[in-house]
Amino acid sequence: MEITSFILLGLLIVAAIYSITSYNGLVNLKHGVTKAWANIDVLLKQRHDELPKLVETCKQYMSYEQETLERVMQARSAVSDARAKGDVGALGAAENQLRMGLGNLFAVAEAYPELRANEGFQHLQTRISSLENSIADRREFYNEAVNNKNIRLEQFPDVFLARMFGFRPSHLLEFSAEEKADVDMQRLFR
Repeated sequence: MEITSFILLGLLIVAAIYSITSYNGLVNLKHGVTKAWANIDVLLKQRHDELPKLVETCKQYMSYEQETLERVMQARSAVSDARAKGDVGALGAAENQLRMGLGNLFAVAEAYPELRANEGFQHLQTRISSLENSIADRREFYNEAVNNKNIRLEQFPDVFLARMFGFRPSHLLEFSAEEKADVDMQRLFR
């Protein structure tokens, strides 16, 4: 065999190894995004299950606040629908509405000392607040996984493998302008 044949064979082997490694890296990133989404989904499900208990506890004390309770349940339903469809954009908007509804609910609850003293309400409020913090953390992990995947899909020469094997970019779980803005505490306590 000639030296040229060895060089060509060596280049083909290097190209094959690089292609396999790049493909496996893209698959790993794709599954990282799926895993990050699944982690959010678990927390959303847990919160979804806790909200009716919180609303029922509040109903016992807050007979004049039906509109606030209904908004929380409507937002809960919108989050559930978006979650079931895997619609990241709709989920972001629904999450915003749910957070606003919960903020209003907790603010209104301040006017009901018997409710605030209720052990069940305290437990549910703590549990839901904890879930909210966990969801925020998982959203950050999800967006990081999406960002890493999307960058890799656009980098040269991985862009060619990504197109050839049909890898698609994922969507960030973005925050609305309302979520980024400072909370208007005056409005919450009116």
